[in-house]
Amino acid sequence: MKKVHVVPHMHWDREWYFTTEESRILLVNNMEEIMIMLEENDDYPYYILDGQTAILEDYFAVKPENKERVKALVQKGKLIIGPWYTQTDEMVVGGESIVRNLLYGMKDCEEFGEPMRIGYLPDSFGQSARMPQILNGFDIHYSIFWRGISERVGTGKTEFYWKDKNEFKVLTQLFPLGYAIGKYLPLEKEALKGRIDKYFSILDKGATTENIILPNGHDQMPVQKNIFEVIKKLKEIYPEREFFLSNYENVFKELEKQENLDVLEGEFLDGKYMRVHRSIFSTRMDIKAANVRIENKITNILEPLASIAYSLGFEYHSGLIELIWKEIMKNHAHDSIGCCCSDKVHKQIMARFELAEDKVDNLINFYKRIIVDAMDKDIALDKLTAFNLLPYEREEVIRGEIVTKFKNFKLVDENEIEKEFEILKTEIVDAGLIDRQIVHYENYDPFIRYTVELKDVIPSMGYKTYLIKESVNNRESSEVSEVSEVSEVSKVETEFYDININENGTLNIKDKKNNIEYKNVMLLEDGSDDGDEYDFSPLEYDFLIYSDNVKCKSIIKKNTLSTEITIKYIMDIPKDLDSRKAKVIDCKMPVEINLTLHESNPIIDVNMSIMNLAKDHRVRVYIPTGIASKVSLSDNQFGTIERAVRDSAMDVWECEGWDERPDSIYPMMSFVALRDESKGVSILTNSTREFEVIGQVYDTMAITLFRSVGLLGKEELFRRPGRPSGIKLETPDSQMIGEIKLNFALYYFKNDDSMNNLTKVAKEYLTPIISYNKMPHNAMKLNEADFVTPYKYSLLKEKNNQITLSALKKSEKNSGLIVRFFNGTEENKKVSFRVNKNIKDCYITNLNEKRTKNSFYDNKIELDINKNVVKNVYIEF
Repeated sequence: MKKVHVVPHMHWDREWYFTTEESRILLVNNMEEIMIMLEENDDYPYYILDGQTAILEDYFAVKPENKERVKALVQKGKLIIGPWYTQTDEMVVGGESIVRNLLYGMKDCEEFGEPMRIGYLPDSFGQSARMPQILNGFDIHYSIFWRGISERVGTGKTEFYWKDKNEFKVLTQLFPLGYAIGKYLPLEKEALKGRIDKYFSILDKGATTENIILPNGHDQMPVQKNIFEVIKKLKEIYPEREFFLSNYENVFKELEKQENLDVLEGEFLDGKYMRVHRSIFSTRMDIKAANVRIENKITNILEPLASIAYSLGFEYHSGLIELIWKEIMKNHAHDSIGCCCSDKVHKQIMARFELAEDKVDNLINFYKRIIVDAMDKDIALDKLTAFNLLPYEREEVIRGEIVTKFKNFKLVDENEIEKEFEILKTEIVDAGLIDRQIVHYENYDPFIRYTVELKDVIPSMGYKTYLIKESVNNRESSEVSEVSEVSEVSKVETEFYDININENGTLNIKDKKNNIEYKNVMLLEDGSDDGDEYDFSPLEYDFLIYSDNVKCKSIIKKNTLSTEITIKYIMDIPKDLDSRKAKVIDCKMPVEINLTLHESNPIIDVNMSIMNLAKDHRVRVYIPTGIASKVSLSDNQFGTIERAVRDSAMDVWECEGWDERPDSIYPMMSFVALRDESKGVSILTNSTREFEVIGQVYDTMAITLFRSVGLLGKEELFRRPGRPSGIKLETPDSQMIGEIKLNFALYYFKNDDSMNNLTKVAKEYLTPIISYNKMPHNAMKLNEADFVTPYKYSLLKEKNNQITLSALKKSEKNSGLIVRFFNGTEENKKVSFRVNKNIKDCYITNLNEKRTKNSFYDNKIELDINKNVVKNVYIEF
């Protein structure tokens, strides 16, 4: 007899076309009904609270008095909560974000009882290849999802093992028809049978046991109070089946008895049976870019800086950092970060990011300040401190700001050795903006803000301080670098590159290490977008416009240690779809590109500003490589992934009736590259995470800068036929009218061990040397620390510099620090690092920060890390 597990649940999108506050009202109502049903009916054994604790957080903000009721139901095993904080997206949020989502979700569960140990993501738009490893890192060995699978991944079954190449695996239950097939089950016999018949044929075909799941729930759906009568009716209609209320764990207990289940590897991004929206990675690029920028600030700047401060004796503000993570993780749910929402919701998403970034920036500044404030004040009060937040020494150009009343000054280290520097810019600053107490006592003399550059070696995971002393020998502040302006072709040369600026604003870049010239780099493409917030879709007979015929104005500023290039032009494009269909060019799009090069650094930093005044179009930038490619290389969470430059399903998607066309538009985390045996070209990103490899021989990387659309959902798209995704709601703000700012970089490399560790290169790009200027004035006062910090400091040092640091943070469970590395190289590696403090305890943990191996017994830590594997080390001083 086939067993049908009827699983009561609700899928809880905190926001979508409705706002969080609208859903909270429903939540308060629904939770009371759920608790009453569980408390008063012994025959109603389980209810799944959608695998996310943010639901409880939203609920207890209104009903804190019901915590004990919830706790009692969780501990009885009736109300099933966790393990996530929110239902995370897997494609466009970083690995640390996904780890913290589970970390804080499971931490929230501890107050009430055990979490559901299932990687439950029933509606995420595709499944990351790294998910089995992440789940195993939290002692989770089951997974449930819906989207991304078709027969071509290796099975026609709905139960299988999902693994990666390092033997991390999860037993997986696929929802072939989604999580809502049992929503609002009717009591009328014919209606119930007509609906369930079509489900059973598909569920039975995919099942590997006699057990199938009928999820009884839907988006924001209240508990179905007459479910007992419905089950009784189902038993009458299908006497050959057994129907009962159940939970997902019961199903997995049956699946574990099965032998010879299929084993699948990799990511799942097929849109044959259910849409995965491959081009959603560029919807509302302002929101996407904000997420990338803030993720990188937290993990690359704030947490390691706080860890350095903690090792020196200051408090690590775990509570403040958790609030920041939770603020951005509220935006990491698939609809929220996918940006397939109403304009009102997008305003709330961006407001959360603005709040989170304000918290991050202020906490970063606080930690820099307390470290420098605690230094010995006898030598000089004014200081400039440079922080290196990577685990190896770096000789880099440091750009910082010094605010002082000195007209002339010098920089010296603690040993009075003078350091050469260059003044790039000066600016008058009102004294009241420094400290209002200054002008309160009628001292109105202004300060001068100097932007300076110097080059030095900064200690690993530490800092170096320069004293600012008044000098009669230093050159006057007016002696800044001269600016040379050219109107046609300009040339810049560094140790790594010869760069010619073409008349149309593109670049001819000669890679001097490989002796290869790349022409027309940074050409812009503008095309129609007749899609919606879920998917890019061009007009069927579209035409593309390029920036090859524009006339640019270029400005070059050559400093001693750096060169800055500004390129400006206006691109003429159609103003909307009607103009594009008529091939009318009636809108101007101003473009500004700012490039920064350092003499001894192979990374070319790019800041772009585009003033968008047109609707329903997509803008991309081309990076030609001359490398005919079959696969691209990019990173996902804690590793790298190769993808075909052309998805083979493009040949069959129409005849097979796929839900969407499988264009090879993919996400990256921090880089994408094309390479051959000797060389490579990479894009590093701190904003856009969407790319496609194009060209007759697939030798050009097209990076999406933004999409402009005006509907949440739309029917009968050229590359997505049929019904609309979501609902047909106007979203004029998603036309992205206004200024769009993006930050990425170009990197040309030899394909050898010295230059092709792209995860490490990207980490360096995203972890710049930062500085702090200490002066005798602060608007907000702090009491002095009761200890003194050194002028120069290094917390730890990696020996071989081949493994990528993912995180350095305080443990959530103990008083020590967590150091997290991953191996993004092509082969297995050994990580070796030394801690420059006496260690009390040191051991390997899982991602949930639980001890898994015995302690190390000295300050030197060594461990092997396989390709695309992440490892945690706990260090207690």
